[in-house]
Amino acid sequence: MATATTPALRTMGRVLIASADSLFREKLRKSPWCADALSEEAAGGAHALAKLARFACDSVLLDRHLPDLDSGEVAELIRKRYPEVEIAFVDSTADGGVEQRQDVAARYDRRPENEEREHGEQRRDAIGVSCDGDSGRQVETLPGMLGLSRAMQQVYRLVRMVASRDTTVLITGDTGTGKELVAEAIHQLSPRAAQPFVVVNCAAIPEALFEAELFGYSRGAFTGAVQSRLGRIHVAQGGTLFLDEVGELPLSMQAKLLRFLQNGEVQRLGSSEIFRVDVRVVCATNVRLLDYVQSKQFRPDLYYRLAIFPIALPPLRDRIEDIETLSGHFLEQLSAENNVRCKRMTSAALARLRSMRWDGNVRELQHVIERAYILAGNESDLCVEHVQPFGAGD
Repeated sequence: MATATTPALRTMGRVLIASADSLFREKLRKSPWCADALSEEAAGGAHALAKLARFACDSVLLDRHLPDLDSGEVAELIRKRYPEVEIAFVDSTADGGVEQRQDVAARYDRRPENEEREHGEQRRDAIGVSCDGDSGRQVETLPGMLGLSRAMQQVYRLVRMVASRDTTVLITGDTGTGKELVAEAIHQLSPRAAQPFVVVNCAAIPEALFEAELFGYSRGAFTGAVQSRLGRIHVAQGGTLFLDEVGELPLSMQAKLLRFLQNGEVQRLGSSEIFRVDVRVVCATNVRLLDYVQSKQFRPDLYYRLAIFPIALPPLRDRIEDIETLSGHFLEQLSAENNVRCKRMTSAALARLRSMRWDGNVRELQHVIERAYILAGNESDLCVEHVQPFGAGD
């Protein structure tokens, strides 16, 4: 265990101090283990994650009493995204000044689980140090979503961590993994739930119409503009704007979207009037935006503004244990729609579902179950011969 007096923490290079207490941050910044470091400060967990997305840090001093997120879960996120960064927990509520807490910083060890248990008590005994925040506990599923796999538990945990904030979220994942469902869940779990949830499919709007769709226009702004119209951003006032397939956003619009994200102002096409709006932005993409940044198809400053809090959705092949639950749900839906007794899935049919590739993810599973339901006719069981993957009849 590294302490405040070890060279590992004394020569941290660049350190991020995350605490809601500005005086405590200042004391840490002036303390011996930060004296020779270039320090950055964050007022909470989400702020710290945003800082790390923009600034390369060697170490993080993380207050165990964050105002927004659980410190243990923030540490786990940092550990996964930036494994080279050393994490130390500090306690802003402990008695005495920083000078009296020589063991206030303890390395967030990344040992295998069996070694982690062996050293657990030793770390918990350190003054001001916490390695709690059980990331293994089961998290309640999100509205409209199913599955208790480990991969989905992480998604639920991240959504519940960020939903109450106004932080911009970037949802990534293959087609059919449920990105819009996650965006809706973020909205429904937020203080904005009673306000509009406005969806913009960036891939479906012609480039020439994009500015008018997002920002609106005044009468006479262009041929055919016989009356003024509010844009999608303005319609989402007080609520959430969901930009689906944001990677398809034209370069000509990216600078204007960035300006809106930075100052919250909207100017309609053909008008000099500027409106201030209060809108939370959630984005989704099925492409790797960093590749688009490198190929100059996407502005790097916009990427870093959108990717403050990324949430990656797992493909169905990485959550095979959820197939039975999802299949049962789709069967119940189909039976309710047809007002008949719910059909059952045989073990052989379920085994076949588990063995399939699922390139189309949950959406493909839903369609395969619907086809099997129809093929089963009046039979009460869905058998293996009813389960036909896409392309089987081509």
